[in-house]
Amino acid sequence: MAPPFRPQIRLYQEWLRAERGLSFDSYDALWRWSVEDLPAFWQSIWDYFRLVSPTPPTSVLADASMPGARWFEGTRVNYVRQVMRHVEPADAAGLPAIVSCNERGNLRELRWPDLRRQVAALALHLRAQGVRPGDRVAAYLPNIPEAIIAFLATASIGAVWSVCAPDMGTNAVLDRFRQIEPKVLIACDGVTYGGRDHDRIDVVGRLRAELRSVQHLLVCRNLEADEARLDSLRPWHDLAQVLTRDDGEVRGFEPEWVGFDHPLWIVYSSGTTGLPKPIVHGHGGTIIVGLALKVLHNDIGCSYEPNSFGERFHWYSSTGWVMWNAQAAGLLHGTTICIFDGNPGGSKDEPDWGVLWRFAAETGVTFFGAGAAFFANCMKAGLEIGKCGNLSRVRALGTTGSPLSEDVQSWGTRQFEAIGTPGMWWANISGGTDFAGAFIGGNRELPQVPGEMQCRLLGCSVHAWNERGEPVIDEVGELVCTRPIPSMPLCFWGDEGNKRYIASYFDTWPGVWRHGDWLKITSRGSCIIYGRSDATINRHGLRMGTSEIYRAVEALPEVIDSMVVDLEYLGRDSYMPLFVVLREGVALDDDLRARIGGGIRKALSPRFVPDEILQVPEIPRTLSGKKQELPIKKLLLGQPIEKVVNQDAMANPACLDWYVAFAARRAAARAA
Repeated sequence: MAPPFRPQIRLYQEWLRAERGLSFDSYDALWRWSVEDLPAFWQSIWDYFRLVSPTPPTSVLADASMPGARWFEGTRVNYVRQVMRHVEPADAAGLPAIVSCNERGNLRELRWPDLRRQVAALALHLRAQGVRPGDRVAAYLPNIPEAIIAFLATASIGAVWSVCAPDMGTNAVLDRFRQIEPKVLIACDGVTYGGRDHDRIDVVGRLRAELRSVQHLLVCRNLEADEARLDSLRPWHDLAQVLTRDDGEVRGFEPEWVGFDHPLWIVYSSGTTGLPKPIVHGHGGTIIVGLALKVLHNDIGCSYEPNSFGERFHWYSSTGWVMWNAQAAGLLHGTTICIFDGNPGGSKDEPDWGVLWRFAAETGVTFFGAGAAFFANCMKAGLEIGKCGNLSRVRALGTTGSPLSEDVQSWGTRQFEAIGTPGMWWANISGGTDFAGAFIGGNRELPQVPGEMQCRLLGCSVHAWNERGEPVIDEVGELVCTRPIPSMPLCFWGDEGNKRYIASYFDTWPGVWRHGDWLKITSRGSCIIYGRSDATINRHGLRMGTSEIYRAVEALPEVIDSMVVDLEYLGRDSYMPLFVVLREGVALDDDLRARIGGGIRKALSPRFVPDEILQVPEIPRTLSGKKQELPIKKLLLGQPIEKVVNQDAMANPACLDWYVAFAARRAAARAA
């Protein structure tokens, strides 16, 4: 008999009524209570999930200012302790912790006791190498169980985790890891992606050589490279060998208690200038916000509880996207997580958008999540999921990363209706790397409208503001958050005086978080994200600063100047043009286009290769020399030039004529 899967948010409201004497006649009333009485709401989440600290909090919210809010002062926690509390009951129920597969078809299951043992073995190894609380451990690993084990081992001893995906260019990885000065590097010998093996040994050698702070190297032999091939990396330790340890010290290992705000990991989000932002999140905030999001709003239950027995959670991601962190967070509530390493679209020669669906069918996934672009690609490819195996256990779909259009959501719903699952529920969420959470998302008990997100999340005081800083309904405005959330960044690593942190989120309205998305909140309470309101590039959920693209492009001697804009906007095909100014006498031919694309592919990732490269006379700049990315983006999205730029504040206003003509040609082509 299938478990009942009563909505998790209903179970929480029943608990509120029984334990707190609180009842609400609508979700809107519940949401308003959660943002107006933050201490009561977040204390209820602590109690509902039975979080544990050897010392009680002196206060829930000692300081509500942003940035700088102080949560649950006096408590001691550890992310890994919250994970490991599920080992005995989950294993007694015969349920695995991690189910994984890759393009080679290597399907593995990792039992909860083995997860605990391997985490302890690696934690003790790191400690023996001199890793202490606060030290950084950097990883260059794909989406495999060893990455999650390494993260948990790092966090268990109070060290700080940071990971980059092996599909990222070497310079981009160095731009991130150099800032945090890791003591240990854990890296793979290579990856399989798109039907091909990609050796990464030379890259690992360069990372080790240029990261002067690294004192110890662990290698995960993901491609099973022979030892002779690894000679250039000596001295190194074999990760697999370390994980085999099983003795009394391993069995007696306990994760360290750390402060609520002790750094857990460093993730990266790129702005429009400078190096990527190394964002630090804390143990306690990540735990409590992760549980509220995953359980109450994404409706992902504990796998060994009767209401959600056998739950299996999959959200496709690389380790370079915060959804990898979100996938791992399923373990916080005792949920079996199902991870896939590889290309979700098959290979270049043999495209196949059924890869993940067959994985889900084979592993019995109940919650299937991916970037919105994945579902759009499935629809465009004419995929019939009914031909991908038995997907009858899938009860919910999740999307994020970019706006999900109405037609794509309707397509997915029809696909499941065709296999006997009517009324599929979609948990469409929007949030970010910035605070390891979501502002907007799902509620299984609310009406569902394709192309919309159901609600603002509990505890998230989110609004759409117009240019005057006034909240608007049924109008598109800037997404802002007016009150703190426990998982907001502790800081940016190495950011003296929080200068970059404040400039990133609080420079428009002091004390109010401006997220950089266009948002419309409907009179029904649902939400629609239209895309980025700033110049940051967002390709299928992965964000990259324009400055990183310029470094790659302008390294070519033929390119004098460049500008890129991302025209992703709900209801329109994603389009990212790159404008280049070339040296006199140089023409933009196919060879130069290929070299520009290759430079971006090598330095950053294939995801950030532009859709079109265009030669222009000049790049528009302000009087202070800044590139006018956002005005050109708004112009190409259809706004009149006089409304998007003050030409008196420009150094070269005459160059706008070219961009106005280009925008007109694009508009005419779209209308034809």
